[in-house]
Amino acid sequence: MPITLPETLPAFEVLRDEGVMVMSPERAARQDIRPLRIGLLNLMPKKIQTENQFARLIGATPLQIDLSLIRMTEHQTKNTAAAHMAAFYRPFQEVKAEKFDGLIITGAPIEHLPFEAVTYWDELREVFDWTQTNVHSTFGVCWGGMAMINHFHGVQKHILPQKAFGCYLHRNVRPSSHYLRGFSDDCFVPVSRWTEMRAGEIEAAEGLNLLLDSAEVGPCLVEDPGHRALYIFNHFEYDNDTLKQEYDRDIANGTPIHVPAHYYPGNDPSQPPRNRWRSHAHLLYGNWINEIYQTTHYDLNLIGR
Repeated sequence: MPITLPETLPAFEVLRDEGVMVMSPERAARQDIRPLRIGLLNLMPKKIQTENQFARLIGATPLQIDLSLIRMTEHQTKNTAAAHMAAFYRPFQEVKAEKFDGLIITGAPIEHLPFEAVTYWDELREVFDWTQTNVHSTFGVCWGGMAMINHFHGVQKHILPQKAFGCYLHRNVRPSSHYLRGFSDDCFVPVSRWTEMRAGEIEAAEGLNLLLDSAEVGPCLVEDPGHRALYIFNHFEYDNDTLKQEYDRDIANGTPIHVPAHYYPGNDPSQPPRNRWRSHAHLLYGNWINEIYQTTHYDLNLIGR
């Protein structure tokens, strides 16, 4: 089954050309099936790239998905055309009366700031609380996951002495988790962050389950059953060349950066990078969508009750 997207959204043509099943809202309305309503609260500066990445993963499942793009109400992006934002995004304050089966909250390149110093922190905390009444399952990604676990559990982020940057091996800590169904004993995950969450502090917080962990870069995936949420601090959604783009950008800007670890063959940036995470990325997001499908209400109005 396809993901429903506006035909004029750039991701529609990109995913269709890749073989992903996409459907216009007009065609979806003629089918006697309730699609899953998934919101994407996109905090990343490169909005279109992020749309493509997450739509690719949630559009690969056998279920019909109705994807809604959401932005913070007052924050204005400087990296995406205003026409694109006006055409495809709605501010949170306009959607908060609605119900969603799932919500993805992306990362944001602001991890050097204390949470309270982020300009839209108060509204984002409102979003977190809103998920408990209006969203069946929430997926916080990278900084979005760190912010959400801090809001609900007080777990702190810690500044790293150097950037965790590369494709790192992670251990499957809880193979029995429904979210890790089909996972190997270990898997590679792209990592790009200046902060970390610590396993001891996560394990000390009540009600959290650590699912994926790395000896090199620490916790990756955490389940929060009490808040119907997953928190992932790394980037399964990344394209083959996303780390390369970040590396090339920093080199061009003269920003100190090491070659992304375990990414290029022979650690040689002149070689095409290898994608070693794609299959597990599809497994994780497919398992998340399946869990939503198995447990959400057919009547959207019952979500959160």
